[in-house]
Amino acid sequence: MPSDNTSAPTSPSTATPATGYRALLRNREFTGLYVSLTLTVAASTLSGFALGTLVDERTGSPLLTAVSMYGATFATVLGALTLMSVADGRRPRRTLVTLQCVSLAGVAAQAVPGLPLAARFGLLLVLGFFQSLGAGARMGLLAEVVPASTYVLARSLMNITSGGTAVLGFTVGAVLLRHLSPHEVFAVAAVLTGLGLVAVTTTVREHSTRRPADPGRPAPRPGLRRTWTTNVELFSHPGRRALLLNLWVPNGLIVGCEALFLSYDPAHAGVLLAAGSAGMLLGDLTVGRLLTADRRRRCAFALRLLLAAPYLLFAASPPTPVAAVAVFVAGAGFAATLPLQEQLLALTPDPVRGQVQGVESAGRMTWQGIGAALAGGVALYLGPGPTITALAALSVTVTVLSRPFVARAR
Repeated sequence: MPSDNTSAPTSPSTATPATGYRALLRNREFTGLYVSLTLTVAASTLSGFALGTLVDERTGSPLLTAVSMYGATFATVLGALTLMSVADGRRPRRTLVTLQCVSLAGVAAQAVPGLPLAARFGLLLVLGFFQSLGAGARMGLLAEVVPASTYVLARSLMNITSGGTAVLGFTVGAVLLRHLSPHEVFAVAAVLTGLGLVAVTTTVREHSTRRPADPGRPAPRPGLRRTWTTNVELFSHPGRRALLLNLWVPNGLIVGCEALFLSYDPAHAGVLLAAGSAGMLLGDLTVGRLLTADRRRRCAFALRLLLAAPYLLFAASPPTPVAAVAVFVAGAGFAATLPLQEQLLALTPDPVRGQVQGVESAGRMTWQGIGAALAGGVALYLGPGPTITALAALSVTVTVLSRPFVARAR
């Protein structure tokens, strides 16, 4: 297990910058965070697909199916509003390990046969709460273990791998569910979560993320008061508000579109979900690896439009191959998060980087849950296809109307 060393953390501003993905992966701590995230995404994808299938079989409700796949995201806002300041606490590695243990217990509980649906939804909310704190702790550690100049590259690699893992997860999940019960798939997800826990504990050392403006004064203790104080400061800045709006709302509405794939085309939902994840992988690879920071900023608006516009084709009820291509192209638009996250980091003081990144992640996940619930509710009246079209049009509208505010944030 790595040594507990908080006296001399590596400073992102002074560390030697990496020049590519291979250089990043030579950083043992980054590799541990990267592998842990990958395994966590794989587990989340499998468990979400298994739960969505289980709920769809038992209820046939588009609303409950959508909420079951993305319902954990609702609880992430609770983490952002209450205890997200733990991401900038004295021992973020210990915090992350503890939260990983809680996630492991929650995923393992889903594997219990005969568990009532109400209990499964309760587990979703508990897991969502702790996952939001874990995301903040992980991103806070990421900003510690890589140079600031390679932060976007590191996030890009993580996003690319998350997209690729989701592709495999949805594909493998669809195959596994032909031979295994949903409860057995939950067990596989629990094993992956446990391996992610091992990756963190064996590679990442402890860091002190306390960087008070006055080194002679101790940093405030993590807790509800500190979380609220930082959040008030975060949302009082108009530039950060505009960036958070664009990181949350358009993405959440499009995730709502994806949440209807099981209801729209049950036989090919795995294909559509995999196509979206593959497009996300390509977009993050192109934007994060091949474009300069200036070109990323210039492309951000076009990428946000690309995220939603292809879904307008669902108004014509396209055949599965056409729908898959549209979803693949739209998936590339998720790469707009990279330049927006880069700008948000530049506007964030060092002592609260973990919390701000955690709030950003929690808000994005919460809006994904809102989008899924909104999509499921509207689909009860309009049907899946028209609802997908309506959410895409709303996403485009938000992107266009908020463009001037994002431009000022630069």
